[in-house]
Order: sequence, then structure tokens, then C-alpha cells
Amino acid sequence: MRRADLGPIKRIISASGNSWSGLRAAWQTQQALRYELYALLVVVPVAWWLGKDGIERALLIGSCLLVVVVELLNSAIETAVDRISDDYHELSGRAKDIGSAAVLCSILLAGLVWLVVLIHR
Repeated sequence: MRRADLGPIKRIISASGNSWSGLRAAWQTQQALRYELYALLVVVPVAWWLGKDGIERALLIGSCLLVVVVELLNSAIETAVDRISDDYHELSGRAKDIGSAAVLCSILLAGLVWLVVLIHR
């Protein structure tokens, strides 16, 4: 049966299975993602404790979750580039570097959010 023939609930369930497979594959192959998820285990309870209200908690936790999202996207880029060729190519290196820069920007954003929230108390 084609995906378009499935009802909306079955499509969601099917897509969720693909998402879990992707998370599992990323966990198994991406060391940086594992480190970031371990950090979340510490950061989320600290954010919950430090945040004065729901907005502060959402900013603190959301900024850290954004790092994980960007890391997953970066891993997808790297995987696709590696699938194309193991040979070095300037554009492949550039794509990987840009993905890595996105991760760095998300980490800097998370740090800035934490700094602003915690200083302006």
C-alpha cells in the first residue's frame, strides 16, 4: 500500500517509526549527539530549577534542545555528503563546515539565552 493511501493516523505512526529509526541511527553513529544528549540530562533539570516561570524554563530548555536539532541536521548533511563520495571535494568540505558552523551558532545561542535569562533576574 502506498503511503498516500494510508489514513492520517497510520501516516503519523509510520512517520514516527522513521523518526525513531533516525534517532537510533544518530545515537549509534554520532558521538557529538550523544554528548549533547548527556548534557541535556543535566541541563533540563537545572533549567527547570533556575527558571522563575514557564517562559524562562522554555527559553532555557528550548535553546538547549535547539542544539540537538541542529546537530541532527548537521549529521544528516554529513551522512548525505559521505554517501555521495569518500573522496575529498571542496564543496563537500564546505557543506560539512557550514553544518558544523550551524551547530556552533546554536551552542552560542543557547549560551547567550542562559546568560541573558540568568543575569536579568
